[in-house]
Amino acid sequence: MPVNLTPKDVSSDLVGFNSVLIASCPVCPPMCLAMQKQEPFIDFFKHGLKTPAFEDYIQSIRDSLEQRGARTGVFSIHTPTPMMCLWTERQRKRLRKHAKDYEAVLILACDSGTESARDALKDTDCQVIQSLEMDGVINATTSIHFPLTVVMEPHTESARAEEVR
Repeated sequence: MPVNLTPKDVSSDLVGFNSVLIASCPVCPPMCLAMQKQEPFIDFFKHGLKTPAFEDYIQSIRDSLEQRGARTGVFSIHTPTPMMCLWTERQRKRLRKHAKDYEAVLILACDSGTESARDALKDTDCQVIQSLEMDGVINATTSIHFPLTVVMEPHTESARAEEVR
């Protein structure tokens, strides 16, 4: 059961940084943003494995930072363990390598993923800032529509009652 993540305004936390690396978990954050915007999680033939709602969110952060002159970059890992909360030491080293040229790292992940990034960057000068608030767990119903579009909807008691009828 994935965690529910909600975007929070961190613009004031990023003031003063000239370079920000956006490090994202490719599991819970894209799923949550897709459900919140009521958009597909995956629309394979249009966007591949990327989630448009999540990609738009990342781009809006980049646009905001770049408008005020900050340099941005994006970092994500997909294999062997894509979730930031389950990173291997090699993945942590890869984050350190990418983050060395940035003043701040903006984390798009749950509390555990943020802690993984903080731990990986503890011996650096990078400021770690979490941009998603973890406010519980979410239970979702996943459905696959032709042609390979994955939609996730929050699974609620009222939805379950309708399924039983």
